[in-house]
Amino acid sequence: MSAAWIPVLCLGVCLLLLPEPAGSEGAVPIAITCFTRGLDIRKEKADVLCPGGCALEEFSVFGNIVYASVSSICGAAVHRGVISISGGPVRIYSLPGRENYSSVAANGVQSQTLSRWSASFTVTRKRLKKTPEKKTGNKDCKADIAFLIDGSFNIGQRRFNLQKNFVGKVALMLGIGTEGPHVGLVQASEHPKIEFYLKNFTSAKDVLFAIKEVGFRGGNSNTGKALKHTAQKFFTADTGVRRGIPKVVVVFIDGWPSDDIEEAGIVAREFGVNVFIVSVAKPIPEELGMVQDVAFVDKAVCRNNGFFSYHMPNWFGTTKYVKPLVQKLCTYEQMMCSKTCYNSVNIAFLIDGSSSVGDSNFRLMLEFVSNIAKTFEISDIGAKIAAVQFTYDQRTEFSFTDYSTKENVLAVIRNIRYMSGGTATGDAISFTVRNVFGPVRESPNKNFLVIVTDGQSYDDVRGPAAAAHDAGITIFSVGVAWAPLDDLKDMASKPKESHAFFTREFTGLEPIVSDVIRGICRDFLESQQ
Repeated sequence: MSAAWIPVLCLGVCLLLLPEPAGSEGAVPIAITCFTRGLDIRKEKADVLCPGGCALEEFSVFGNIVYASVSSICGAAVHRGVISISGGPVRIYSLPGRENYSSVAANGVQSQTLSRWSASFTVTRKRLKKTPEKKTGNKDCKADIAFLIDGSFNIGQRRFNLQKNFVGKVALMLGIGTEGPHVGLVQASEHPKIEFYLKNFTSAKDVLFAIKEVGFRGGNSNTGKALKHTAQKFFTADTGVRRGIPKVVVVFIDGWPSDDIEEAGIVAREFGVNVFIVSVAKPIPEELGMVQDVAFVDKAVCRNNGFFSYHMPNWFGTTKYVKPLVQKLCTYEQMMCSKTCYNSVNIAFLIDGSSSVGDSNFRLMLEFVSNIAKTFEISDIGAKIAAVQFTYDQRTEFSFTDYSTKENVLAVIRNIRYMSGGTATGDAISFTVRNVFGPVRESPNKNFLVIVTDGQSYDDVRGPAAAAHDAGITIFSVGVAWAPLDDLKDMASKPKESHAFFTREFTGLEPIVSDVIRGICRDFLESQQ
């Protein structure tokens, strides 16, 4: 039996065996029964085939648009109008659990209320029957946007609903579609909660319904905690983020945050997220003593230049504020924080292959190089990696334009052959500047050179290193064993103490990995100021 089989309980009537859904594009839909529930399909996305002839009154459905996973998949599909009672193919997407599932009568199916459930799902047609114009959305507004709404006791239930109404208007005007902006929603309260991801809905109508169904959570307005969570967890390939599209978080703050938002802003910038702050009802003078940092907006936004901050006096009469905010979110060229140290750098490694290293230690050097390289977002439009091995001679192992995937770069690093010979580090630096960095002189990426050596150079390193610095290349020097500290400092960029590293043993290279990565990100951020 080639398929993996899982048991599904049919409401105490029978035990049905279902093949575990592949969830891949083009896969044959999995035949299910009228009573198969969302929780029975253990995939983030799957195509299923509902049978015809299900009795409407027998469907058990909780919610509207977003359904509790205990609901019948086919019942939810009929309720939403994806299929008729005659059945057909349905695509199911898993979603996080909710506090509230509403009761709505639609298409002959009466859904039920449910106060809370641990998981949800939504359903669509396997083949959307919309015209391309409706599907593609506003092609001039390419952005992946997370709306981070305030769900704290500070805003209260009434203003929370007004906030949702405003966010819905913004989502509608954006022109959501497959080739236009994609949006998701996160609620900040005591603990952040991702309500839905970028991949879950690609039409404005579905987004509006999903926003309407979001329940008020209460608690403290831990906006910093929620922003950090969003930057780290929301924007991934698995959740629908697209390559080359700006990542944006629109943070709504009613009053002031209960925690530190500055650190979260730094984390967001490191992850390439453009943070907008929409502040409503600023603290009154009597409340200012409760605000941890009155300049929290300036410290959290992508850039403190006025573009990324937006203020509304209250939640009433907000329609006039929708269009100006949408225009900001659709201004691609202003999204300066899309460029990060992880996706906008060229890093060349200059690796000592001299006889004193030895084959086993050379492998440790390659492991050091790999551990740094794999941290970065290597692609044809992202970070670029190159490597040169040197003794008295130099050998370009691969250049910036040879490989555009992380997998290929790491594979070729593992397969670098140890040369063995003398040590001419100065000549190697000049060779690398000329032959590796020369062809990418017009690249918008910031250039870095990481030198790894275990001994003293037989030639001058100061002159070639100075020429590299003058060419805009930031040098990190990493010495092992007999590498003289003076040489390392002569090669390193300023400040020397944060660009030169030394370890007695080759096994000591591992802890230096994080120091070099942090240094690259620090230098990159400083260059963008």
